[in-house]
Amino acid sequence: MSEPLHGRLERTAVGFMLAIVVAGSVGGLVEIAPLFTIHETVEDAPDMRVYTPLEAAGRNIYVREGCYACHSQMIRTLRDEVERYGPYSLAVESKYDHPMLWGSKRTGPDLARIGGKYSDLWHVAHLINPREVVPESNMPSYQWLATTPLDLADLRDQVAALRTVGVPYTDDMVANAPADAFGQANPDSEQSSGVTERYGQDTQVSAFDGVKTRVTEMDAMVAYLQVLGRLTKAAYQNTAAPEQMPNPNN
Repeated sequence: MSEPLHGRLERTAVGFMLAIVVAGSVGGLVEIAPLFTIHETVEDAPDMRVYTPLEAAGRNIYVREGCYACHSQMIRTLRDEVERYGPYSLAVESKYDHPMLWGSKRTGPDLARIGGKYSDLWHVAHLINPREVVPESNMPSYQWLATTPLDLADLRDQVAALRTVGVPYTDDMVANAPADAFGQANPDSEQSSGVTERYGQDTQVSAFDGVKTRVTEMDAMVAYLQVLGRLTKAAYQNTAAPEQMPNPNN
């Protein structure tokens, strides 16, 4: 009875090494080849905008606090998910996300389309004491966000870092990052007009935490949550408008 091929390969170091190279090359090709056609698979979204400095800071806090460990941001194409959360997630909606926060763990609901579903103060109350608004919640409290000042001076470097990985921030956006973060959280301030000028009229300018005399990490977190699913309307082109979609916590 003849010896099987793998047996002969294992007897020859050179042959075995070549077999490993071939197998690795095939696996690598399968992973790398799609990247050359990625421009054909990512949807076109002319209305897509970048995160404001305040929203980007909120996203960093969201990552820092490990929120992604319990909340995914990726609605699948399954019927029950679409009926509960809204239109399934598109690749273009994560175009400026570094890192991606798609995830698969759902101790809490998916947050891909949480933006605009609740008021700013609802989010503040939920983050301070989750059980005050959702009695059955097992989410921990993040009350310190409301008393921790946001480091505005660091935002210019944060925005500049995002630009180095492909997010199209302009020099004007980078230079005005601290002022824009302050202005977005203080609608009565002189800096607030610059936010809509640089990021668009649909950008939400609000005293997110309810206090206009300061900018806290709570402001940043709520600003980020309120923009989730609202950077582009591409997912709603063939479906209902955002305000018509079902409540994600039902």
